[in-house]
Order: sequence, then C-alpha cells, then structure tokens
Amino acid sequence: MNAGAYGRETADILVEATLVLRDGRIETWPKDRLGYTYRHSELPEGAVVVEALFEGVPGDRDTIAAEMIRIAEEREATQPTRTQTGGSTFKNPPGTKAWKEIDAAGCRGLRIGDAQVSEKHCNFLLNLGNASSADIEVLGDEVRRRVRENSGVDLEWEIQRVGVPDLLPGEGRGPAAPAERLGPGFRRGTEECRGTGE
Repeated sequence: MNAGAYGRETADILVEATLVLRDGRIETWPKDRLGYTYRHSELPEGAVVVEALFEGVPGDRDTIAAEMIRIAEEREATQPTRTQTGGSTFKNPPGTKAWKEIDAAGCRGLRIGDAQVSEKHCNFLLNLGNASSADIEVLGDEVRRRVRENSGVDLEWEIQRVGVPDLLPGEGRGPAAPAERLGPGFRRGTEECRGTGE
C-alpha cells in the first residue's frame, strides 16, 4: 500500500518499515525493497507494518500551518469525516475517478446492513454502527460488480483486507453474491430491496 493524498504519498517520506510476517518473523525493510508504485507496494501477503521511520522536509511553520488548515477544510467539505470509515476504498482507474464510476453505477447510498456507500463521497464505505468487516467487504464487492456491469471498469481495492472474511456460504474473495442472494438486509439508501434469501 502506498497511501497518498494532495499530491504526496507514503513513498515520498518513508525511510524504512518494520514488518511482522505471516510466519511471525520480524523484519525491517528499507523503502526501496517495498517496490512502491501508485497505491501499491510489494509488502508480502499477510504482513503487518508495526513501525515506520519517516523523514520529513523542513519548511516554514506558518506555510505548513496554512496548508494543514486548507487540507482540513477541503476534506470537511468533500469527504465523510467524524465517522467510521477505512478511507478511500478503491484505486482510481486509469483515466477516471473511482467515485465517478461508483456514482454512475447508482451506488451512492447503497447499503448492506450497517455498511453504506457514503452519500457525500461514494469512494468511502461507512460503518453506520454495527457493520462487520464481512458487511463492508460484501458491499465493496457489490459496488465493484455494479461498476463492472455499468461501465466495464474493474475497480481495484485500495484498502488492504486482512484475514479471511466470513462472507456468504459458498462465497470466497471475489465478486459478491447477486443482490437477490443477500436477503432482506440489502438496501439502497432508505429503499429496501427484498430478496428471496435462497
């Protein structure tokens, strides 16, 4: 993962990262070994970053403070804040923005249980209070399916999913089950879509 925003990304200031690998080994990797590209790194599957060393760039205190205020105001105006979210959910596909594809596919406000696509910025999935990680994952995969069906664009997860999800019986990672398989908890906004639950 190479998180970023406002023209900067993790790779710009990272020096090294300490990882716990899936087998329990602890290793410290320099930035170059992580193979950073847009919203991607060569972090081994299942590895967790437990420590990172960053090197900032000195600057004028007032200029930095003004930029921090500008960014905070922009986020407040355009993104869901003070809510439970993992942040930006899907990578921007080449030549377009993920949120535009999600909106065009009619997913703004789409909801499964307490997991909902944000009305304010549709590239954010929200936990309205009691959503499980499986609810978030099923919602995200349903968004991906609808976008693919609408425009042919295959959205790629930006957030890193950790562990083995408990999705639906017989379902693994990949496209979510069709809406009719999701049952009565599947809603778009306030309009509930009743399925057979079979």
